[in-house]
Amino acid sequence: MKFARAVWSILVAIKDGLVLLLLLLFFGGLSLALSNRPTEARVQDGALAITLDGPVVEERSKVEARALLLGGGKPHRQYLARDVVRVIEAAANDSRVHAVTLDLEDFGGASRVTLSRIGTAIDKVRHAGKPVLVRAVLYEDGAYQLAAHASEVWVDPLGGVMVRGPGGTMLFYHDLLDRLKVKAHVFKVGTYKSAVEPFVRSNLSPEAKEAENQVYGALWHHWLDEVKAVRPHADLSLVTTDPVKWLNASGGDAAKAALAAGLADKIGDKAAFGKRVAELVGSDKAPGALAYKATRYATYLARLPANDKGKAIAVVTVAGDIVDGDAGPGTAGGDRIAALIDKATTSGDYAGMVVRVDSPGGSVLASERIRSAIARFKAKGAPVAVSMGGLAASGGYWVSTPADRIFAEPNTITGSIGIFAVIPTFEDTLGKYGIGTDGVRTTPLSGQPDVLGGLSPAMEGVLQADIDMGYRRFVGLVAASRHQSPEAIDKIAQGRIWDGGTARQIGLVDEFGDMDQALAWVGHRLGAGKYHPVYLGDVADGFAGFLQQVFDDDSEGDTHDDSAHDLFGRVSLAQSALAGQLAADLGRLLGGHGAQAYCLECAGLATPAGDTVAVTAERAQWMSRLLDPKR
Repeated sequence: MKFARAVWSILVAIKDGLVLLLLLLFFGGLSLALSNRPTEARVQDGALAITLDGPVVEERSKVEARALLLGGGKPHRQYLARDVVRVIEAAANDSRVHAVTLDLEDFGGASRVTLSRIGTAIDKVRHAGKPVLVRAVLYEDGAYQLAAHASEVWVDPLGGVMVRGPGGTMLFYHDLLDRLKVKAHVFKVGTYKSAVEPFVRSNLSPEAKEAENQVYGALWHHWLDEVKAVRPHADLSLVTTDPVKWLNASGGDAAKAALAAGLADKIGDKAAFGKRVAELVGSDKAPGALAYKATRYATYLARLPANDKGKAIAVVTVAGDIVDGDAGPGTAGGDRIAALIDKATTSGDYAGMVVRVDSPGGSVLASERIRSAIARFKAKGAPVAVSMGGLAASGGYWVSTPADRIFAEPNTITGSIGIFAVIPTFEDTLGKYGIGTDGVRTTPLSGQPDVLGGLSPAMEGVLQADIDMGYRRFVGLVAASRHQSPEAIDKIAQGRIWDGGTARQIGLVDEFGDMDQALAWVGHRLGAGKYHPVYLGDVADGFAGFLQQVFDDDSEGDTHDDSAHDLFGRVSLAQSALAGQLAADLGRLLGGHGAQAYCLECAGLATPAGDTVAVTAERAQWMSRLLDPKR
């Protein structure tokens, strides 16, 4: 027996030694990979080749190793809007770049503000006398808003242009909740605060429709005006009023219909497109290269010189849903962002700040923590400007209130000044299955809030009083920021959303301008001849940065996802988006969130985000639970 124990001890020691050796080899190799970057390719004479095979966002989501391992796939690429603009603008004055190509076959979308900003950058390249050529299989509204600025728009023979305009379907759960005997207790302030309507109505209220018709109409007219300005000969009337008649005029051939309407200039596949660009900049026969001489986007971006001259202006990004905790980047975790701002405040390294907001709002508590941190920075006497992206509504406006100056775009969606909370209770559901509830209370609030036995009248009164107080605070913050009375703000608040143009007229926004204008304003207030932005939290930690570098590398050629890119492929993607909306709505009802300053009606207008495998898996899990009759 002693001999057996000795042998076993030796085997265990060998096993432990091998495990330790493997761990040392793994972390040693990982450290080597992180510390040794491959030699950067040089920028060569030819075209600048940009493939936007993912969404263009204000802040990229963190690449999660756990999600990759559990999901068995890789996340979609995400492109920073400021990087895309910087690359295209640099190409305009770069003698090595003779043309710019834009591949939008896998384009993941962007906010309308971002699309307009990139379109302006494309215009600068064309004004410099350089052609811009763009290709895709199917152009939808966002992709075509970019493509319209190009010198040549190429459409695949099996593709076309589908102009849909803003708007779409919302899901309403009132009748389903009634059928399940679930009570949705809604606490809100705001005639137009339609974020709760999916749980208490079967359709949009007249007030919500009024507000959304106004905003969506403004967005639509901005889109039409922009496209007409850069492609004045395009015939958009028939395309947008009777698409069936428009297609039938070309025998049902969508590519030819796009050509006939002046929406496209050439019909050809990817090979034909490459041949055309090669005629302009020269061909490239190297293995794995494009058909034409080109420098790819990632290579060109890496070679752009950094701007570090003059005073440093801190830039903090509030992108995505505002949530409690340390979530993000890509989601606006209140504690994370507040910590970044406080660190900048105590460091003394920054003379001013610009807050870039692209968010539909979210948690009141998280919004307040971000707002308070911005106010602490401002209290040092430093100028603070807010630059609104495509969306700065509800909590997104809450965090904007400390600013000395608020910049927005005509396409910005803002406002939605109101708060709400939803608490479901299941007393009737339990009663349906013969389960009763009873107990002893020593005060009107004993055991409350009780999601199984129901809310007492006292608890409902307390919760509504808390929401009322939160709304008064929100209105008070806006009134102080806008130098108006609370009564005046209340008239334009009530949870109503506004487009940027109207928001400027009613005083919620100071002036039109993008990120550059906001930085310039802060620089002017500082009396700085030179200044440079420093994006807080822009440096990822070692392993996350390594993963991000791996997925950003485009040196091996173009990558595409597995989804189809024709019309029916887009329909399938729309079904997936609907499943995601359903999962998000259920999460909002059952997730135990606190008071929310959130613009649910704005969710469809938010910047699209590249879904990670974890999110996709979560949506699939929700849908399987809902649709599997065995569950």
